[in-house]
Amino acid sequence: MTGGLRDAALDEAISSLVAEAGITAQRGLIRRIIASGIGLGQDGASRLNLKITAAAVEEMRAAFRLFAPYSGIPKATIFGSARTEVGDPLWHAAEAAARGLAERGWTVVTGAGPGIMEAAATGAGRERSLGVSIRLPFEERPNAIVEDDDRRVAMKYFFTRKLMLVKESSGFICLPGGFGTMDETFELLTLQQTGKMEPVPIVLLDRPGGSYWSGFARFVTEELAGSGLIAVDDLDRVLVTDSAEAAVAEVTGFWRNYDSLRWFDEELVLRLRAAPTEAELAELNERFSGMCLRGRIERAEPRPAELAERDRPELPRLALIPRQRAIGELHRLIRALALLPSAP
Repeated sequence: MTGGLRDAALDEAISSLVAEAGITAQRGLIRRIIASGIGLGQDGASRLNLKITAAAVEEMRAAFRLFAPYSGIPKATIFGSARTEVGDPLWHAAEAAARGLAERGWTVVTGAGPGIMEAAATGAGRERSLGVSIRLPFEERPNAIVEDDDRRVAMKYFFTRKLMLVKESSGFICLPGGFGTMDETFELLTLQQTGKMEPVPIVLLDRPGGSYWSGFARFVTEELAGSGLIAVDDLDRVLVTDSAEAAVAEVTGFWRNYDSLRWFDEELVLRLRAAPTEAELAELNERFSGMCLRGRIERAEPRPAELAERDRPELPRLALIPRQRAIGELHRLIRALALLPSAP
């Protein structure tokens, strides 16, 4: 928008439109969305750019509506090749992992296609499966488990699909695959490394005795970390295994005690399900002293912003000032909190 009286009139018109639509919650954000659309028109955006924007917003709305009824249910996304055939050891691994998650009350999210995606949906069962499919001119069709519209949403763009496959889940299991699987795996690792995503368990699950992910880990360690392109502990957040049972235990166990985190400037506050004892806190400080830029890991009370926003004020808290790029240690700390005798 260009400013002055014209802006004021447009703002008033947008506000009136929002009110007439009966929208009462989050009006400021709705106004921003509408204003951005009008701004694209004022900018003279090309037809292609407008089509991309319109399709992305429409697809995200459809995906948000798909996931909304399941907001209180933990979800894990399983990635893998669309070309894996029924009966392959990787098929059985994906099916077993998904079944184990479903038996523990989790819903499994997949790309809704064949191969590993169908294996995971089969293991979880229809009532525990959700799919985010991609419209392609060849190769991928929705599998029968999530082909109904109330269990699946179809996307035109890979970037909106990846957003929804990642945004809604609290754990990830990646099985061997091609370019798409590698893209999704690197996306997860990038989001974790840069702190653009809260800590989550990531499992790289291979066939029994397989070398796909061990070879990947070797490349990351020797070439990326060895060349100083990433930190040496950046892969510490990931479990490489050929056991479906271990994969399920990693995903579910990660959340045994850890609930969430929040930053307050340089201070990191971890919300837990159970407070550690004094002896446990002392042991944590001894083990993770190198994680702190200064000070110690301390008990904490809810911060004023958390109280004002009712952001989990009932949970016990630990606070620390971590050194930069300590993401690998943060994952180890969360796993250590899960193993405390005081953990639920």
